[in-house]
Amino acid sequence: MKKKLLMILAILCIWITPVLSAAGDFDGSKPFLCTVTEATECIIGQGCKSVTAEEINLPRYLWINVGKKTIQDRKTRDAPRKSRIELVKEVDSKLIIQGAEQGYEDVRDGFGWTIAVMQDTGQMVLTASGDFVGDIAFGICTRY
Repeated sequence: MKKKLLMILAILCIWITPVLSAAGDFDGSKPFLCTVTEATECIIGQGCKSVTAEEINLPRYLWINVGKKTIQDRKTRDAPRKSRIELVKEVDSKLIIQGAEQGYEDVRDGFGWTIAVMQDTGQMVLTASGDFVGDIAFGICTRY
């Protein structure tokens, strides 16, 4: 009985340790990967609808490196899509990351974006807004 209890305790410790070690890993000191799990697009006069990340030209995976101030759509490979992080701030146990994109030349498609990562869970909310459109995406982040 005692042996069985120790075995269960050991298994619980092994299971809980990664969860506890992940807490605090989203303070910007280490790179992390966020996976978009759902997205919504809102267009003025048309309302909001659920969309896929691909439908709003949002990468499914975001490789975030606060130290290098970059977000890219892949960790390696040639010519990843990159965004420059312009502002990083910790607010109420959230890592807030912000930036803006110019878009295509001669097209009025620039937008600003914000990513909020809950430091204790790694859950993520991304918002982006441009001319008459706003996108919201939810996801989860892990260390890499």
